[in-house]
Amino acid sequence: MLMKNNHRPSLKDAGTHTNGASAPSPAPVAPVDQEEQPLRDLRRLGEALNARAEDVLAGTVARTRASKHELGAMVDDSFQRICMVSTAAVAGWMAGQSLEEARKVGMETWHIFGQLAADRVAPLNEVTKRCLRWRDAAADVLRESAAELDVSADALSLALIALQRTLDITLIQVGEFFESERQRADEELDRRQEELAFLATHDALTGLPNRTLILDRVEQMLVRSRRSQTPVAALFVDLDNFKSINDTLGHNTGDELLTAVTSRLDGVVRESDALGRLGGDEFVVIAEELSLAAGPELIAERLLEALKQPFKLAGGETRLTVTASIGIAMGDRDSAEELLRDADIAMYRAKWDGKNRYVVFESEMQDAVQSRMELEMDLRDAIENEEFFLVYQPTFNLRDMSPTGVEALIRWRHPSRGIVQPDDFIPLLEETGLITQAGKWVLQEACRQGAVWREAGHSIGMAVNVSGRQLDTDEFVIHVEEALKESGLDPSALTLEITETTLMRNAEETARRLTAIKQLGVRIAIDDFGTGYSSLAHLQQFPVDALKIDRSFISRLTDNPEGDTLIHTLVQLGKALSIETLAEGIEQQRELSLLQDEQCDSGQGFLFARPLDVDAAETFLQDHSKPGVPAPAHALRA
Repeated sequence: MLMKNNHRPSLKDAGTHTNGASAPSPAPVAPVDQEEQPLRDLRRLGEALNARAEDVLAGTVARTRASKHELGAMVDDSFQRICMVSTAAVAGWMAGQSLEEARKVGMETWHIFGQLAADRVAPLNEVTKRCLRWRDAAADVLRESAAELDVSADALSLALIALQRTLDITLIQVGEFFESERQRADEELDRRQEELAFLATHDALTGLPNRTLILDRVEQMLVRSRRSQTPVAALFVDLDNFKSINDTLGHNTGDELLTAVTSRLDGVVRESDALGRLGGDEFVVIAEELSLAAGPELIAERLLEALKQPFKLAGGETRLTVTASIGIAMGDRDSAEELLRDADIAMYRAKWDGKNRYVVFESEMQDAVQSRMELEMDLRDAIENEEFFLVYQPTFNLRDMSPTGVEALIRWRHPSRGIVQPDDFIPLLEETGLITQAGKWVLQEACRQGAVWREAGHSIGMAVNVSGRQLDTDEFVIHVEEALKESGLDPSALTLEITETTLMRNAEETARRLTAIKQLGVRIAIDDFGTGYSSLAHLQQFPVDALKIDRSFISRLTDNPEGDTLIHTLVQLGKALSIETLAEGIEQQRELSLLQDEQCDSGQGFLFARPLDVDAAETFLQDHSKPGVPAPAHALRA
């Protein structure tokens, strides 16, 4: 326990005085000698104390053990170190060391006290008690040493005063350490409480208010709205196709995009309004009074406009264009939850209507959402309950009109809904991610059926549509291998049809996976060709065997003079690249004649046959198994 005063105790400090007697006294010793003897003795006591530091420690430890208050081995080791350092410091000062030297020796003591205070492993009262025990143990050693050395009472008194002053200063320092640590701990606690309060009400990624805080603010807005009869609105903003971005580019890029979107949206939201993130890719804007003077639709337009420019991510290496669907709910509600629920319903309607738009909530929308939710629940059971089945639409060689293959198309027979139209459930399969599981089943069933027909002598190919979700992972390559192996279908008889937009979702990864599939011997066709990102460079990037010319181009053959030119260009592009061209959606004899004149390789459409169930398809193949037999000009029906 370190001394901090600037002088040694004097004789006056020790309580020495004259008694005022007038009797003659022995010749006085020079004043200097009277002062020097106690100091010499004090120095001897200091040396003795330093030599017996272990005895001081033993006495302190004995007193502590007698108190039966254990604080743990680590704390006991710390106090033992304090005891030894403090004894050395005060002994050195008594023995003649300068104050600065003593302070240097004792600096370790303050460090240890500070650590004990910071770690809160020893209460202040126990620290005080151990300091007192050290003082008592050191005093015992000083008294024993004084007797052994036969030093004066004055010198012992000076030593005890020095010891006490060291203790006093130590206790003051200890108190300051603990008070300083208490204040620091309180400040840290306040900071953490503020941080926790912020985290409880704000989104960790974007820093925006989260659902908890947004609901609270909406409740306050509704109260003000009722009191002052002012408008209030919530705009539910959901990014379009964000899951695909996450799945394709990774969650780090997804998080970077969400942060960038936050900045864009925040830049167009008024200070009087509030922007929040409800989770995932869902944001909400709440507005009232002046902001709604021109209507919430204007706010929605500003939000959509803010997203039009491409986002530069990953240091500018990745450019993404993002759209959003926005649902608007306006007016009084019983609760904030109801206002957000209605905005959410309107947002889903915006997605159903084509995305990248806003829709204002109307009461009948709730019934539509309920119906869609029920449809989704039924759809989740469809695979397990084996409610899906396939139909097959034939394709023909346009030169001799012989069947070349069939395209497998999924259908859904619900036990109570009956046959559900593809347009009513395939988009929902995509949105829910169930398309991956359903697509795997389609691939397996189509390969199985194709193998059966080929074993029966029908040398036809089997075409299967592939979703972008399926191509997002390497697992799809495994699914193709398994379907071929389990069915025994010749790989060259299988054609996978992939839309242009699917190809370009992640062109590099898609090209790698298609190359692996191509190495299996499977054919690759681009579906809906001409409607997406068509370019010569893109076509050369992928291992493509066939181009399916979209129905929209075929229909222009009869209605638009430029239709012939478009078809001619597309067919010639295929020939230049040695790629088969297949026209889909042929419904009129004139369309067939024009395609034959342009030397389009093959085609399909209602002019020849509608999608057929298994039995009808088998009958069709048997009737047209001989080469050169033309398909009927009328449409066959399943």
